[in-house]
Amino acid sequence: MFFYPYYSSLGQKCVTRWQGNITFLPLTVMSQTTDRVRWTIQDVAALPDNEWIRYEIIDGELFVTRSPHHKHQQVTGRIFAVLDNWSLSTGLGEASIMPGLIFSDSDNVAPDVVWVSYERLAQIQDEAGHFRGAPELVVEVLSPGKANEDRDRTAKLKLYSVQGVQEYWIVDRITQRIEIYRRENAQLKLVTTLLLDDAITSPLLPNFTCEVARLFVSRS
Repeated sequence: MFFYPYYSSLGQKCVTRWQGNITFLPLTVMSQTTDRVRWTIQDVAALPDNEWIRYEIIDGELFVTRSPHHKHQQVTGRIFAVLDNWSLSTGLGEASIMPGLIFSDSDNVAPDVVWVSYERLAQIQDEAGHFRGAPELVVEVLSPGKANEDRDRTAKLKLYSVQGVQEYWIVDRITQRIEIYRRENAQLKLVTTLLLDDAITSPLLPNFTCEVARLFVSRS
């Protein structure tokens, strides 16, 4: 995922850059003070639809992402597949790709993969199929770049921790590592970093196991 939130020299909210041109959105203008513009779901709803663009809001800050590298999508698909297969065999829950998590007007994200138990699903799913609360497991696959890593390792980690996510996987397809965060004392904390020779298990998923190498195998 790549995001482009920044402001013009005039203080106008700048959302994304296409072929060197900056697109300014007239939804809001910063004051000349240090006040930060806070985006809401209603603001995002007014933006033009584009299947190649994803808008996310974290604590009122707008993040705009474009379609990632196909290897990113491949790893995402494999993670979904192993969670989906386990879910179908156990009947304990569902895995989803890029579901909308709407925690509040100023916190609205779409993680790469989530897993939610059926009991929890009945509590948080709205009529539109969005989640109005935290699923038990969230997975984000990193895209290259410090800004992308900071978003997933800092902003989203804090958001998922506050909202009650039980387990958070940060998957780095470049280094082929997976950071596992689990809830301890009401916070998500890093408990282990898995390498290629390791296998993923989880207290949320009884008897689930997946070799890390299986997620990253490639013939190219």
